[in-house]
Amino acid sequence: MPTNSIKSYIDANSDRFIAELQTLVRQPSISAQNVGMRECVQLLIQILEKRNFKTQVLEAGGHPVVFAERKGTSDKTLLFYNHYDVQPPEPLNEWDSPPFAAEIRDGKIFGRGVSDHKGSFMARMHAIDSVLSSGGEIPATLKFILDGEEESGSP
Repeated sequence: MPTNSIKSYIDANSDRFIAELQTLVRQPSISAQNVGMRECVQLLIQILEKRNFKTQVLEAGGHPVVFAERKGTSDKTLLFYNHYDVQPPEPLNEWDSPPFAAEIRDGKIFGRGVSDHKGSFMARMHAIDSVLSSGGEIPATLKFILDGEEESGSP
C-alpha cells in the first residue's frame, strides 16, 4: 500500500478526523457519576459500525463494555483495549473552557478524555480509515474492548 496515498488521505481528511474526535469528547461519560454513559455507548457503536465492525454491548453489572470485531484477511487477531469513561471534571473553575467543549486552542484540542482515552481510540479508527482508503486490507482480525469503568476501578 503506497505511503503517499495514505498520507494524502490523512491530509485530505484531517478536519473530519478532528471533528469526529471532538464529537466523542463532547459526549460526557463520567463513570463515577453515571453521567452520559449509555449515550457514549451508542456513539461508540455508531463509530465502529460505520467502519464495518460487528458490535456487542456486554453487561456485567456496572457500566457496559463495548466489544467490536472486524474480520481481517488472515487468521491473526489483534486485540485493543480502550476505555470510554473519563474522570470527573471538577473543579470546574480550573478549566479555561468547559471540560466537554473540545475547544481548539493553539492547535490542540482541550477536553476531558482527549488524551485518556478517547483520542487513542479515535486515532486507531482513523488509522483503519487511512489504510482502507488506499486500497489496502486489514491483515488481521481487529477486536476492541471498550471499558466503561476503567476510571472507577473496573474489575
